[in-house]
This record gives sequence, C-alpha cells and structure tokens, in this order.
Amino acid sequence: MKNAASFILSALFVFILSQNAFPQTEDKSLLTLNRIFNSADFSAERFGPARFVEEGIFYTTLEASKDAPGGRDIVKYETETGKREVLVSAKLLIPEGQTKPLGISNYTWSANRNLLMIYTNTARVWRQNTRGDYYVLNLKTSKLQKIGAFAKPSKLMFAKISPDEQKAAYVCENNIYVENLADGKVTQLTSDGSNTIINGTFDWVYEEELDLRDGFRWSPDSKSIAYWQLDASGVNVFYMINDTDSLYSKVIPVQYPKVGTTNSASKVGVVNIADAKTVWINVPGDPRNNYIARMDWAASSDEIVIQHLNRLQNQNEVILGNAKTGEVKTIFTERDSAWIDIHDELMWLKNGKELTWISERDGWRHLYIISRDGKNVKLVTPGNYDVIDLQLVDEKSGYAYFIASPDNATQKYLYRTKLDGKGKPERLTPKEFTGTNSYQISEGANYAIHNFSSANSTPISQLIKLPDHAVIKKVVENKALSENIATLKKLPTEFFQVDIGGGVMLDGWIMKPFNFDPAKKYPVLFLVYTEPAAQTVVDRWSGDFLWHTMLTQQGYIVVSVDNRGTPSPRGRDWRKSIYKKIGILNSSDQAEAVKALLQKFTFLDADRVGVWGWSGGGSATLNAMFRFPDLYKTGMAVAAVGHEKLYDTIYQERYMGLISVNPEVYEEGSPVTHAKNLKGNLLIVHGTGDDNVHYQGAELVINELIKHTKPFTMMAYPNRSHGIYEGEGTTLHLFSLLTRYLNENLPAGAK
Repeated sequence: MKNAASFILSALFVFILSQNAFPQTEDKSLLTLNRIFNSADFSAERFGPARFVEEGIFYTTLEASKDAPGGRDIVKYETETGKREVLVSAKLLIPEGQTKPLGISNYTWSANRNLLMIYTNTARVWRQNTRGDYYVLNLKTSKLQKIGAFAKPSKLMFAKISPDEQKAAYVCENNIYVENLADGKVTQLTSDGSNTIINGTFDWVYEEELDLRDGFRWSPDSKSIAYWQLDASGVNVFYMINDTDSLYSKVIPVQYPKVGTTNSASKVGVVNIADAKTVWINVPGDPRNNYIARMDWAASSDEIVIQHLNRLQNQNEVILGNAKTGEVKTIFTERDSAWIDIHDELMWLKNGKELTWISERDGWRHLYIISRDGKNVKLVTPGNYDVIDLQLVDEKSGYAYFIASPDNATQKYLYRTKLDGKGKPERLTPKEFTGTNSYQISEGANYAIHNFSSANSTPISQLIKLPDHAVIKKVVENKALSENIATLKKLPTEFFQVDIGGGVMLDGWIMKPFNFDPAKKYPVLFLVYTEPAAQTVVDRWSGDFLWHTMLTQQGYIVVSVDNRGTPSPRGRDWRKSIYKKIGILNSSDQAEAVKALLQKFTFLDADRVGVWGWSGGGSATLNAMFRFPDLYKTGMAVAAVGHEKLYDTIYQERYMGLISVNPEVYEEGSPVTHAKNLKGNLLIVHGTGDDNVHYQGAELVINELIKHTKPFTMMAYPNRSHGIYEGEGTTLHLFSLLTRYLNENLPAGAK
C-alpha cells in the first residue's frame, strides 16, 4: 500500500495539463475548460462604483477618459434626465512629475463634496486590498495632493477626510495619523503600534470572522477619533512554509487563535486631535474573552456606541461610552441560547433619541426601534418572515426599506413598511424580477440602482425611481454574456423541495444534461457547503454554473441542497438547529436528502453518486465520504477543515461552543474522526499557503487515512491561499484536475 500511495502522489504531482487533455472545439454550444477560464466569452459587464448625491437627484460614476488615455473620468449624471457632465477629468488626476492619471480603485467625497479622495496602488492584506496610496483633489482649486507622503508606497489604510474637510486621518503600520490638508502637517496620534499592538485596524481573526478591517471613526465635530486597539501578544503563531520562492525555505508567521486558545485583547479609545491624548472606554469584562464587535459614534461627538459580545457569542451588550470620561452604561442586552449574529444595521433616529436594531428574539429576524435608554422596544416588522437586510430608514416619509422573501427562501425582494409597525409590508420589486434582487438606495429613498439575476437569467442593473420601481435607465444589460449563454446546450436550472422526514423540507436545485432522458440513469454530483456562513441554493446567476453546465454536457446531473443550519430566511430555529452539531446535523441532512432524491428522481444512479465542495464544503465532502461510505462513491474535498479544533476561535466557538466545556462535539463533528470508514474514491486538494484553513488539517486527515491503509488521491498547491488562484494557470489547472478525477472515478453518461 505504501508503494501504491507513492504512485498516486507522484502521478498527481507530475500532472501536466496539455491542450490535448481537453481538446478545443469551435462549437459555441459546448463548454470547455479553456472557454470558461481562459476566454472572455462569459465575462460580465460592470457599472460603477456609483455614488448618489443630493438625495439621488444626481449620481456619479467612472467612465473611460477620452482626454487622458488609460484614465477614468468621474462623471456626474442627472438621474431623471441622463444629462451628463464630466465632474472630474482624469487629467486632473495626474500627480506632479508623472504622465499618467491615477488608477482609481475607489473614490469618496468629503461631507460637502468640496474634496475628492482617490484610493489607488492597492495591496492585498489577507483577503482584500486594504493598503494603498491616497490622493485628495480640491475641486475648487484643482490641487491634487498625496497624503501620507512620508510612508512607503501602498502602506496607508482607510484614509478618511474629516467632516469639516480640514484634515485626513489614516492608519500606517498599526498607528493612526492625522494630516492637515492645508499645509500637509502630519501628527502621529498613536505611537505604540507594533506587530502585536494594533491601532485602527485588526488582527487576522477579527477581520475574517467579524468582518472588521477599518478600525477608526471621525467624530461628527472633527475634534477626535474613536478607534480600536488590539493587543495580540500571547496569541499563538501558526507558521506556514514557502519552499518555492528562494533557494532556502521561508517561514511565514501568522498570529492565529485556534479553538480554545488566547485571543487578542480588544479595547476602544477616543483620541483628541489637539493633544493626541487617548481616553480609554471602560468596557467591562476580560478583553481577551469578550469581543468589541462593532463601534461608532452615537449620533453625537459626546458618546460612542459599542456592541460587546461575550466569547460564547450568545450575549451582546449595547453600551454607550462617554468620550470625555470613558464611563459606560449598558442600555440593553441581546441574548440567544445558541449564538447571536452581529449586524451593521444600527441606525440613529430622531436626532439620536432612538436606534434601529435587528433581533431574532421572537423567532424571526426582525427590525425593532429602541429608545436611547433601552427602555422602549417597538417591533416594526411583525410576522413569520425574516428581514434579510435593512437597506434604508427614511424618517421623513416614515418608511423602512428592507430585503425579504417570505414565500421563497432562495430569493430576495425589496419591501418597505411603516416605521410605526402598523400595516402590512409592501413589496416594491415587480413580479417579473423573480430571483435575487439587490439595491443601492439614495438618501430620501427617491431612487435606486437595482441589480437583478436568477439562476437562469444573467445579471442586469438599472436606475429606478421609488417607490413605484419605474425604470429610468438600464445601465448593465449583459447582452453579450446572455447571448453566449443562450447558445449553450443546456436545460434551465430547476428548483425543488425534498422531504427528508420529520416534517423537514429542504430547498435544492438540479441541473440536467441537455439531452436528458428520464428513462435512463445518470451519475449525480452534489455541490455542498452546509455551514452557517452561506447558502448554495440561491436563485441568482453565478459563474460557478459554467463548470457545472460543462459537466451536464458531459452527461452528469448536478444537484445542490441547503440543509438545516444554513443562513436561509426560514426563521431562527431553522438556522440555529445546527448549534453544536456542525459536521453532524448537516452531514445527516445531506445524506437523507440524497436518499430521498434517489427515490424521488428515479433517473439518478445510486451507484454513481459524487460530492464536492470547498472550505466548509470541503469539510462536508469529507464527512459525507467518511460517515456515509455506502452512499457516496466519489468525493472531491477542496481546502477542507480536517478537525474543528484546528480552526479559529471566533467562527468555530460561535457555532460549537467552548471546547473546554464540550470537547466531544468537536470530535464527533470533525471529519478526521471518521476517516477510517472511507470506501469510495477521494481527492483531497489544499493550498500549502492557506492562512485561513491551514494545510495542517489536510495532513492530519492524510495521516489518519494512511494509518487505516485507505487509498486516496491528493494535490497540494504550493503557496496558494484559501482561494487557490495565485500563480499563472492555477485556476485552470485545478478545475482540470477536478474534471479529470470526476471523469475517471464517476463515469459520465446515461445508462
């Protein structure tokens, strides 16, 4: 067996993708890997970034410049009439001594739109490009100035112009600076920033699991800045190894708190711009065993509001902190027997006398309005449905605008309801847009950019007028993409529900071969994710459909099902039934769905059932193959968590509790625990430079499979991160590998 395993590994590591392996075709009705990953046939159009101004009467966007080749103008349009004006020519964005205009990664206006900030020359930090260079253009004088000129290129983070338009603040190498825009004078507001003292930004786990990157906020009066400080000393370091970029290997250290280990200590301070002195907010509790999950100014320059989350993440205290004294008061506390999802939908109303709040306290995700002292709580959206996303609160008209889908958990629509909580919600999205809808709504709720797609409709974007949803202008139609999709040999994606017993109905979709014959038997590949972070069964367009469509053209059926515990808008109990059962409930639901579908769809071949997934879906794939070895014949697990104790504190403890209290659920839910049961064909794929789900987990599973003499196949991608896309040819190589493995181990075609 040792020699066999060596042969498998050697064969994979010398795998070379040739043009002959996947022959090209001129037939535009068929998909190939090269068409999907190496051509522009299926590229989608883009619009923006756009900014509404003056309550939507106008909007600005970026367009290719005629006067400065290679640059982009910022163009202003009158929303109703389409009247066009070049507001900022790319010629104004050419720095002194240079010949080319700045590349615009993003742009923001100052409060009174006298100043424009350009974000350019960006660099990646973990998952996103959050470092770069910043320039400020004075629209009155046309003066363009680079801020933070003392710093090395691409070192500034989160630069923001003060509300009074006099200064800009930014983070550089874990310290906060403020710069006078008139004379360029720079004042360093914090001086203790280091590898472990992090001011104004965050460590790895806060960024990944609490979605926090920008860690400071200007006060409304421009006199102070509130900011997070993290002390990462004591957080253990995970070492990755780079073996390929130099003669000798390099060690890449990442401070990463794994389940049950020490977290960064987090606190919030308010620094005075005049004297650079910080007042620390007296947030209660152990700062290493609580999280400051959100922070902002509380509708004044006197107080800040904090969402203070305990380590179990089942209690969220909303705290007001005095910016001058640091004294605090808890105005109300949200609790849940499982976990609480942190949200960004806190908005201040009535000049700070009330705030909006999202809660599942009655079993559904609803909008509430709470008084500043926390004593009065009013439900705004009663009913058995979830508010998926609060879009806008318009006090003038007395309406809240939100995304919901009371009748179909795979779709999204725009609704509005009265802030007094009386009357029924009014759906604003017309019936013809059946699928997934999102909106960028102007202040005053007069206009919006409406984005729509479905599993069978390519994305479109249009300017609309609210509340009647009247179309003003189509800004993205994706005609070329739509035409190319229409030429493909394919059947529409179908949505269904499957009964797995006990009154549990699961949503799913199915993709069939274009020449489908219900009297024959087809191999079926299940796409899985299964965890609380995402749904796979969503009625929207996705580029992922292309590879799956190619598989259907080869003679596969592709299916995906959302089990209990996925974040579907089906109520609190649906979502939180998976608490302390990740790897257990989700894998069981998926297996029961497969069994039910084999009965429901007699054209599925029970002897050719495959499963694949990435990240949490990779873990689900391993659990499927190990827990239900007689059901699944072939699995492809990409970037999987091999054991839950290897993942980070915030994510895993949120859904599984503390390992010190219930270690048994971590063992039972982890794929490696059941690896000895493997019977089918298994491909394990992982990037060795994965800072998120460490390669360590793959090695742990591999060791367990070797221990039990289980044959398997693996592919390691050197230095690739969790997305496995870095390096020339990587994505094509990966999907070629997946396709080839599937073809060889789960033969295509009807029988």
